[in-house]
Amino acid sequence: MTVVVPTRNSARTLERCLASVRAQTRPVELIVVDNGSSDATRAIAEAHADAVLDHGPERSAQRNLGWREGAGGLVAFVDSDMVLEPGVAAEAEALFDADAGLGALVIPELSFGEGFLAACRVREKRSYLGDPTVEAARIFRRTALERAGGYDEGLSAFEDWDLADRVAAEGFGVGRVASVVWHDEGRITLRGAYRKRRYYGRWLPAYRARPTARSFGRPGSLRRLLAATTPWHLAGLALLKAAEAAGLLTGSRRPHRE
Repeated sequence: MTVVVPTRNSARTLERCLASVRAQTRPVELIVVDNGSSDATRAIAEAHADAVLDHGPERSAQRNLGWREGAGGLVAFVDSDMVLEPGVAAEAEALFDADAGLGALVIPELSFGEGFLAACRVREKRSYLGDPTVEAARIFRRTALERAGGYDEGLSAFEDWDLADRVAAEGFGVGRVASVVWHDEGRITLRGAYRKRRYYGRWLPAYRARPTARSFGRPGSLRRLLAATTPWHLAGLALLKAAEAAGLLTGSRRPHRE
């Protein structure tokens, strides 16, 4: 298996991310693709990775270079602020070996972080587990990537949904491993959440134009969230989602131009 990690100024989280890849119970090829980092990212990557490549301008292009340069018949894409549980690679290999029609696997995602808003996000992420309108595959059979053409480099947001759904549209099965990937949210602020979604919103019109674009309605996840979350955390999450929605709307009014 090849694991591809795109980076840009990821020094705060990268050490833990790459160490978790190296801690897999099956050996993997680790490729880091950096986009001009100015912090310690490059040095951290060189201490762990089999190859450190330089590429941009955005993460879709970085991921495509990584999997095309890699040698594994299976390819996993892990963000630089994520931590893999040690059984992910072994579970994935077993599932792909057992089903020749399987093209992709979801890694269930949970989160951790600092402060009240990060605690709200933890509850949100848990409500998404098993929801096909939210989850996206992160591990692919190489032949599935080749047939789908890899990530759409015209998208630098929603690209994970787009690729996973195009792979499924090619007739490949999509499964899931039991082990989890943990997303390091750090300390979330309303301003930071707004700015991040404003950036992502630049690609929202292009994504919504895709024939496989997903709906943003999540009634199943909302029901689970309401049933398992305190009123205090629900109020915090409502503020957070309002900031993110405002950011997406603002960004979508200034779409990315290729």
